Amino acid sequence: MTPTHMSRRAFAGAALSGAAALATAMALPAHGAAASSAPPAPLPPLDTTALRAAIDDLRHPPSTAAQLRVGGAAGHWRGTSGVSDISTRRPVAGNDKVRIGSITKVFVATVVLQLVAEGRVALDTPVRHVLPGLLPARFSPVTVAHLLNHTSGFPDHVGIPEPSTAEDVLRHRFDHWTPREWVATATHGPLKFAPGTRQEYRGINYVLAALIIDKVTGRPYGEAVAARVLRPLDLAHTLVPGDDPRIHGRHVHGYLAMADGSLGDVTTYDQSSSRGEGDMISTTGDLDRMLSVLFSGGLLPPELLQLMFTLPPDDVRMLDGSPARYSTGLQQATVNGVTLWGKTGETYGYKNAAFSTRDRRRRFVLAYHPTTARNGDESQMIARIADLLTRTRTPASAP
Repeated sequence: MTPTHMSRRAFAGAALSGAAALATAMALPAHGAAASSAPPAPLPPLDTTALRAAIDDLRHPPSTAAQLRVGGAAGHWRGTSGVSDISTRRPVAGNDKVRIGSITKVFVATVVLQLVAEGRVALDTPVRHVLPGLLPARFSPVTVAHLLNHTSGFPDHVGIPEPSTAEDVLRHRFDHWTPREWVATATHGPLKFAPGTRQEYRGINYVLAALIIDKVTGRPYGEAVAARVLRPLDLAHTLVPGDDPRIHGRHVHGYLAMADGSLGDVTTYDQSSSRGEGDMISTTGDLDRMLSVLFSGGLLPPELLQLMFTLPPDDVRMLDGSPARYSTGLQQATVNGVTLWGKTGETYGYKNAAFSTRDRRRRFVLAYHPTTARNGDESQMIARIADLLTRTRTPASAP
């Protein structure tokens, strides 16, 4: 089988679903951090002119469209830029659907923690006990908690072609994987490190987390997400597509720049290799509501919600030695002294960020559509939006 999944390491450095690039643009958090009891950092008033200019700049990175929704007690603003379809030139609208990539993980982690709250699975349960026969015996130490905060130590995927061009992406976009086939590619060889001792952001963790939801609930993870999160919150435009490679209803197309200078449409795409870790579809409005309700305690009991705002212990570092930045289902970033929690996400032609302060005073959901990926350059729009929403100007620095 030739898979459609193109390694993010291979495609011009678009690694880690934008997380590493975002971290370089934002100050890294102190490791071992949980939600702080210190007074909240001041937030600037919204500069709507600057926000408009930030999303209208579709050259940095080269993009076809952008949507931004800012919420919270510190101010609200919505804006769109560009077109949803380059052939019809229809302007993008604020409720157009997009592929949300790794923001899927927030939904999956929430449902797993709900199952923990119900006593149907425990965080310290070895994954092999929940999913017998799927992982080799040498992976016995890996627990459910290790999956959710990316401290499992799974080895790299083996046997996955790594296309190096946009043409290759289009050529293989309908190849299909079963979850068991995909897991098998990441279970060769020994664990990279003892579970719980290091952190490495890996999608395979959430592929397995979704399989745990399948097993515990007795139905596909998408049905559990819909029953436990989407319908209760009335997230009518959010869905888990399953085997359907299309986006139905009003949506923004994703494109990749081809070698001849044209843009290839990658909207319709088999997401089977991203099941549970990056396959969901949503809108900026639905994602904003999800963050608001989740952070307010509307989906989880306090002790489990707190896990989503707690990084691993101080001695747990990323493989490059930098501080751990992923909690259970979320990531943390500090910008201009303001701590944000949320998630980035990307898939070909789609890039997203959904972040909020812990107290929900300032939230933002950004969805845009880069046509290239270049070692972090594709995260420029996230960085400039985050800066505008957190930088308090002093009289001396004001124009």
